Amino acid sequence: MTHEDIIPFINRLNARITNISLDFKRYLYNRIDWNDRLIGIKGFRGVGKTTLILQHIKECFSDNLQQVFYASLDDLWFRKHSIMELAEYLYNHDYKYLYLDEVHKYPDWALSIKNIYDTYPSINIVYTGSSLLEIDNSKADLSRRQTFYSMEGMSFREYLEYMGVIKIMPICLEELIKSHQDIATNLTSKTKVLVHFDKYLRYGYYPFCKNTSSEITYYEKLKEVINLVVESDLLAVENISYPTVLKIKQLLSTIAPNVPLVPNISKLSEQLETKSPQCLRLLFLLDRARIVRIFTKLQKSYKHLAKPEKIFLDNSNLLYAISDYVDIGTCRETFVASQLSVDNKITMPGKGDFLVNGKHLFEVGGKGKDFSQIANISNSYLAVADVEVGFGNRIPLWMLGITY
Repeated sequence: MTHEDIIPFINRLNARITNISLDFKRYLYNRIDWNDRLIGIKGFRGVGKTTLILQHIKECFSDNLQQVFYASLDDLWFRKHSIMELAEYLYNHDYKYLYLDEVHKYPDWALSIKNIYDTYPSINIVYTGSSLLEIDNSKADLSRRQTFYSMEGMSFREYLEYMGVIKIMPICLEELIKSHQDIATNLTSKTKVLVHFDKYLRYGYYPFCKNTSSEITYYEKLKEVINLVVESDLLAVENISYPTVLKIKQLLSTIAPNVPLVPNISKLSEQLETKSPQCLRLLFLLDRARIVRIFTKLQKSYKHLAKPEKIFLDNSNLLYAISDYVDIGTCRETFVASQLSVDNKITMPGKGDFLVNGKHLFEVGGKGKDFSQIANISNSYLAVADVEVGFGNRIPLWMLGITY
């Protein structure tokens, strides 16, 4: 390996950070401890993982790029060269920081990263990969060595900042429950929040919404990304055949028009012409891929697959992209599920729609919704659509989108 091999990567990094803006950073940026020696970041395509690490490089190393190397492992260069070969060169030339994108595209990526970590202690590593990555199940045990983060799509709070409407600091759920009326009164005096909320529900979850010319273009882009995740990322991460990919597509086409779906695993298995354990595995693959969102009675586990109580699409934008008809009630529930799942544990209760952290019960509905379905239950709340400011235990639906 020679310096000539490195020059194209150096030129591409220089060009990319020149065009990267630091004006808006995703919620995860300030949660990461960038001093850790090994950092993993996973997430759905298009949520901004690459932008995140390029922003970090620009902010911290603009005057010291000779110590930084960035590469995406789907680059054709890696078909003839190994990561270990690259790491040896970087170590010998005193590079200190290695940033690797799309690691799931590289065979035995986890073992290679482990070997770099163990062999070259002076090199700090940050990598990104598909939301499908399961570190604990990888052949190389990275869990003891690394700090690992999951990156979700944009919250409503982030969308407002990203679109230049208003900048709001995230407010945790506990604080929101206690002070939502005062918070909402303050924020709604500065912007017409419901106008922006309606847009966000349709096309604001993924950052590429800003670079698309219309809702239709956004949905077409989103459908392309879903196809890439199912047809490319799944095959790269999981040991499955292409016929299994076709079954996953069939399963998704069954789920999408029927969310929120209370699944009958036996019937779904018959439709897919497969056995129940395999059907359950495919459902949880779609969940890990961040295409659907599965909820169970107890805390969800990918090691011990429990029967899903209810299945949603991952976020409200997916509803509009792949469903012929969008029920507004389903859209509202999908929004709550996507927003509160990031920093909280959600399970399916006997009454109400969502039990959050085992103690806060939420029922979701329109402005005319009352407490009849969750009457006399302590710590119960209505998440109410189409209102700017709530009172008591009636919390405006949009406010659940400012928690991260």
